Order: sequence, then structure tokens, then C-alpha cells
Amino acid sequence: LNDASVSCEKTSSDALGLGFRCGFLGLLHMDVFKQRLEQEYGITVLATAPSVLYKINMQHSDQVMDIQNPSNFPDVQKIESIEEPIIESTIIVPQKYLGNIIKLCQDKRGKQIDLNYLDEERVILRYTLPLNEVATDFYDQLKSASAGYASLDYENTGYQKSDLVKMDILLNGNPVDALSCIVHRDKAYYIGKDLASKLRKVIPRQLFEVVIQAAIGAKIISRERVAPLRKNVNAKC
Repeated sequence: LNDASVSCEKTSSDALGLGFRCGFLGLLHMDVFKQRLEQEYGITVLATAPSVLYKINMQHSDQVMDIQNPSNFPDVQKIESIEEPIIESTIIVPQKYLGNIIKLCQDKRGKQIDLNYLDEERVILRYTLPLNEVATDFYDQLKSASAGYASLDYENTGYQKSDLVKMDILLNGNPVDALSCIVHRDKAYYIGKDLASKLRKVIPRQLFEVVIQAAIGAKIISRERVAPLRKNVNAKC
């Protein structure tokens, strides 16, 4: 309540229950906020991945749905198009790190607008980027790729149509609402494979096999398994 840069609104999830959707200045700001709640108030905090607001244009009507939670994603057959928020970023970076920054922006689905040299050592880049790609860890990767020298400034430029899909995570065939996410179709395979691989390491072994699948609709794009524990029949002999 004392931090003017934090915005909060109540929200709910089928998997997580009641909570708050909060806006921060970045992941570090969020982490400090989370630690204060835990240390000063003794509250156990579960922070989920950052998300953005998508606009979905429905077929055969002028209805536009605002979606934040993937669980509210409508039936694919009813969707005409999906729009995602876009930002225009300005990046100032030393010339020797230029290649790293251009590759990073391209990996984040960025489109170059301009490239100019401020002087012999510094370059100013302007890119349009999807906000969803920037919201998570773009700033940290930018600093890592430039040894901490790059600076970033951006402003919202509105919404743009994009080929987005809802990716579900299935455990033994059952979808898990909290793990669903909205991703670009071209990156869905890699994100699904990475998420399934991480879950395989986190989920403890059971007496039965646990099958982890990433799916878009009825199409399985990635699969991992947690092998069952083998009962030691000689343990009491």
C-alpha cells in the first residue's frame, strides 16, 4: 500500500484459489515485495509466472474477449484472431555486444525498426517486441548478453494480431489448469519440451508411472515420463 509503483487487483484460479494480480517494475521488484511479505508478515507467498492481457476477436460477432488466464481461453473454432500487446523498445549498447543483442531480440520475436551509431563505441537500437516476451526475463538476458552495459527503455504501442495458441500440460491424461499457457505457435514445441523436462525432474516417483505431456488441442507436441518405483519384495526377508 505504501509503494506507488505496485498495482494490485483480486483474482481467482481453479487450481490456486483466491489471490492477487500485481504489477511491478520488474522481477527484482517482485522478489523484494515477496520477501517482505514473508519476513515481515509471516505469509507464505506463491508467485506465478508473469502474464499479459490478450484480446480475442470472436467469429460471427463483434465481441472482443480480454484474456489474462489461459483457463478462460475460448474454443479454438470460435476464434477469428488473437491480438497481443506490443512495445517499442530503445536499446543503447556498446558496439562489441551488438551481435548478442540483435540475436536476443530476434529470439524474442522482435522486429528491427532502426539502428544508429551514437559514436564510435555506442549503438542505439529500436525494436518492436511482444510484451509477453519481455515481461519474464528479457531485461536479465539483455544485461547478461552485454556484460551489464546495455540500457533499455520502452513504451506500449497497442495490440497486434499474432499466431497464438493455448498449450496444456497433461499429467496422466488430465490437464493441469495452473500449468496452461498461451504461446506463439512457432515456439510451442520448444516451450512444451522444456516445461515437460523440468516437470520430470520435479515430480517425485510414485508406485505408478506418471506421463507428462504438452498438448495443443488434441495434438501432443512433447512427452516425458516419471518411471514408477519398483517394490523391493526381498526387503523383509
